[in-house]
Amino acid sequence: MLRIYDTRARQVEEIAPARAMRMYSCGPTVYRHAHVGNLRSQLLSDLIRRVLERQRVRMVVCQNITDVGHLADDTDSGESGESGEDKVLMGARAEGRSARDLARYYEDSFKRDTAALNLRPPEHMPRASESIELMIELIAKLIERGHAYALPDGAVYFDAPSFPTYGEVSGNRLDALRPDTIDPRKRFHADWALWKPSDGELSWDAPWGRGFPGWHIECSAMSLHHLGDRIDLHTAGIDLRFPHHEDERAQSDAAVGHEVVRHWVHGEHLLFDGRKMAKSTGNVVLLSDVTEAGLDPLAVRLAFLEHRYRQQLNLTWDTLRAADRTVRRWRARVAEWSESPSAPMAAEHVRRVESAFDDDLDTPAALRVLRELERDESVAPGAKFESFLHLDQVLGLDLAIEIGRPRETVLPPGAAELLSERERAREAGDWAESDRLRDSLATMGVRVSDSPFGQVWE
Repeated sequence: MLRIYDTRARQVEEIAPARAMRMYSCGPTVYRHAHVGNLRSQLLSDLIRRVLERQRVRMVVCQNITDVGHLADDTDSGESGESGEDKVLMGARAEGRSARDLARYYEDSFKRDTAALNLRPPEHMPRASESIELMIELIAKLIERGHAYALPDGAVYFDAPSFPTYGEVSGNRLDALRPDTIDPRKRFHADWALWKPSDGELSWDAPWGRGFPGWHIECSAMSLHHLGDRIDLHTAGIDLRFPHHEDERAQSDAAVGHEVVRHWVHGEHLLFDGRKMAKSTGNVVLLSDVTEAGLDPLAVRLAFLEHRYRQQLNLTWDTLRAADRTVRRWRARVAEWSESPSAPMAAEHVRRVESAFDDDLDTPAALRVLRELERDESVAPGAKFESFLHLDQVLGLDLAIEIGRPRETVLPPGAAELLSERERAREAGDWAESDRLRDSLATMGVRVSDSPFGQVWE
């Protein structure tokens, strides 16, 4: 079975076998386009799903859409940003449209991007704005059980000290948290808002007064409603570990009286050209930027797979171009192999790849075995064909896409190797060898030219 690093346990743990499993994945705040760093976090849950489904586990996945409640000053300092402005409202004002229209526009953009990366859609994708009653019911339950309190102005706060195991996900203990400012309305400085008074565009009536929910209560309410109070896996990027997941765990467990999430799994940050990817730094790359550069969007997926999910990844345009060349080469090879007699899969190579998948999603090791299989002349082409297509159920690279296309789009036997050699020659600055290989390819009927994004052939 799959073994994966559990953030709360601080170790790699085996996912207990089950016929069906429930997974919650924190979704986007829909006030702008998702950048490729955001999308890397979404790939994590897709990989887990594909690996477990390969093991005949039926997955039920829920991913939220945050279209209210995520404030501009939500930070990782322990404060919950009670005084900030809603990100969706800020975006709507900046773009001169309603909050609903803005949220739907960027929600659709997110869904197009995830589809382009072959991320399987979740069974449940609730919007926060359409789940307000669930949140009000959960807040009322927390008040009733002594874990939350309402203030005269209509705000409701979670009573942090009432949950003694706070900090087990992130390691941030309540007695060590130091707030930037002291709010005299709170019983304890690290209490966070479950409901915030407001009468603006994004506000609803509640027993405590008109307002809107806190960001953290949203995921608790939607996950409990759609997946129940026993959730096998909860995934997201490492930036949500604290305070979001710490607060979410406290809310959910306090409401139901037991540990709700069995395994917390987090993916690491993505850098681009050595710098953090963030709008504040001006270092943002969208999936549309990749496709406008002439690269296949699944080159992004392969570039992500080249690194372990819990390792920081420094993405570059050179990395993306190399991944694009590999995706195109593998598709051409699969199409070429498809014309050979069928043969059983290369069992040992497949076993090693699947073992890498199971070993804490060691996708770099899996890709090394695939490259080894591609070059192994002792394996019949038909066996390579069957093996690559079988493993693509997890890789999700659309490796069969060239099959059935006009023959002139399929490389002749041996041409892929010459193209790879020419790439290496160009990278080494060996222009004479590069020209020689281009001439050799021309005699095979393959015309090669060079572009700003690498060599292209027809």
